[in-house]
Amino acid sequence: MSDIPGRSRPTAAIIGGGVIGSGWATRFLLNGWDVRFFDPSEDAERILHAVIARGRDALPALCDVVPEEGTLTIASSTADAVVGARYIQESTPERIEVKRAVLRSIQEACEAEAIVASSTSGFMPSELQDGSLRPEQIIVSHPYNPVYLLPLVEVVGSDNVSKELLDRASRYLESVSMKPVVLGAEVPAHVGDRLLEALWREALWLVKDGVATTGQIDDIITHSFGLRWAQKGLFETYRVAGGQAGMKHFLEQFGPCLEWPWTKLMDVPDLNEELIDRIVEQSDEQAAGRTVMQLENERDRNLVALLKALREEDAAAGAFLNEVNRRHQGEE
Repeated sequence: MSDIPGRSRPTAAIIGGGVIGSGWATRFLLNGWDVRFFDPSEDAERILHAVIARGRDALPALCDVVPEEGTLTIASSTADAVVGARYIQESTPERIEVKRAVLRSIQEACEAEAIVASSTSGFMPSELQDGSLRPEQIIVSHPYNPVYLLPLVEVVGSDNVSKELLDRASRYLESVSMKPVVLGAEVPAHVGDRLLEALWREALWLVKDGVATTGQIDDIITHSFGLRWAQKGLFETYRVAGGQAGMKHFLEQFGPCLEWPWTKLMDVPDLNEELIDRIVEQSDEQAAGRTVMQLENERDRNLVALLKALREEDAAAGAFLNEVNRRHQGEE
């Protein structure tokens, strides 16, 4: 079997569905891999096919050459799904005992050279590897929702994992048009969710203290720095803020602000019933009767429009998509 997709299609096994596992299945399937999917829950197939349909709607707007789809197989068990798979993605509930049990069942049936990756947003690879049959086989590949549209994936190993395996995982992920970022060390919650958690924690305080509603906070993000972050990250944005003198000037000018008592990032508000009810009420008002499916469809249309605009500017994620499309055109 070839190392990356070509004339001989490789197989990915997706264990665990929901929006993340189904997103992974869609990403691999629509980029030419054969996919074996297993999730014993009653609603898993319905969610899977709904996510695949959304992916099919979005992909033509982002690809100059739409890859030939792979073949989807609904497996009858974990063992049935993973036998012969080159890449295995676990996306089960975020409970360590569940993940360890599932990973063990995967390793009991999969090939020793297969890559076994977890979508976990919080656990470190070494935690997942504890008690496993082959610790050196297990890594974290943490994506962002929707997996079939957002290309970034954090790839994390541990001291047990070789550079060769991480490089091979990256090649597999690149073959399905993802942008793997291999982290230099394992840390709880990796990088992206640690950044998001800091923003989320401060937002909870702002709602609790009556400074702003959930809708106002989202407006502030989507109408200001969220737009900047879509094409310039945190550090490049601040470099620009430093003017011609660049980052050094920015740090000298605004560095002292870090000592001011603005945020409450060292403390966490009590997420009691009162605060939960307030957030739920404000969020319901914000949704204005739209269903989750309607919100997902809006999200996908907006993401496609932003990504297309960034493609035209050959900037950030748009530049990455242009590179992927050039690669696909070269394969024709």
